[in-house]
Amino acid sequence: MSGSRLRLATRSSPLAQWQARHVAGLLAAQHPGISVELVLVETTGDVRRDVALHAIGGQGVFVKEVQQAVLDGRADVAVHSAKDLPSAVADGMTIAAVPRRGDPRDALVGAALDDLPAGATVATGAVRRRAQLHYLRDDLVFTELRGNIGTRLDKVPVGGAIVVAAAALERLGLIDRAAEIFPVERVCPQVGQGALAVECRADDSSAARMLGAIEHAPTRAAVEAERGFLATFGGGCDVPVAAHATGRGLLTFAAGDDDRVPVTGLHALDPADPAGSGRRAGEATRRALGR
Repeated sequence: MSGSRLRLATRSSPLAQWQARHVAGLLAAQHPGISVELVLVETTGDVRRDVALHAIGGQGVFVKEVQQAVLDGRADVAVHSAKDLPSAVADGMTIAAVPRRGDPRDALVGAALDDLPAGATVATGAVRRRAQLHYLRDDLVFTELRGNIGTRLDKVPVGGAIVVAAAALERLGLIDRAAEIFPVERVCPQVGQGALAVECRADDSSAARMLGAIEHAPTRAAVEAERGFLATFGGGCDVPVAAHATGRGLLTFAAGDDDRVPVTGLHALDPADPAGSGRRAGEATRRALGR
């Protein structure tokens, strides 16, 4: 980092760039005169769009190259969707800020769930979404869905639907495309969904201080609790689990091996130890699944 200049590494998709510009705006509001530059990075997940995420490494495929740009000195800060981060923080990095969360919910584009005909096709690359929707409608047929939001919206199956994050639609001005937005109690969101995670090098105290100004403590606590839950399952998007922290506690979902016997719960959260609360909820859920 040089003076009041910050280089923000981000994926190059329209949504990722929106998120990085949003972080830049938050920083400019807190640090008048700061100069912010975006450093666009192509990730494995962006390049290999023809392969299911769980087959090429799960969550980390969207963040490793962005983090490496910071570790290599090509950028000062990495901006991620919090849901893309594995539950373990990368060596040499620290999550220096978690800004205020956006909409955490999932949305259907194409048709609402109850309006889909029997045997309709729903496209989603997330095993977590498949498990929950299968539980709600065991007649549905699922197919893979990859690519940026624009690409996904072009792939709505005839007579079917796709599943995307409501926050992604909202941030790109496309929320009117949603046929249904699920309450979190009906379809539990992915860990960190709707939130951003802003990383810097663990030894970069100057960048960490600047990023600290855009921290939103309630969102940080919620995301830490959710990530604590995910960590007990090995921490990737290839696991059919979900968690979302609310004012009432931590909502959780985990599917059995056949995706037909889900374990759901509402767990108490300790404000002094949100990550520990999440881990305890995860351990209880694993016991209920017999793992």
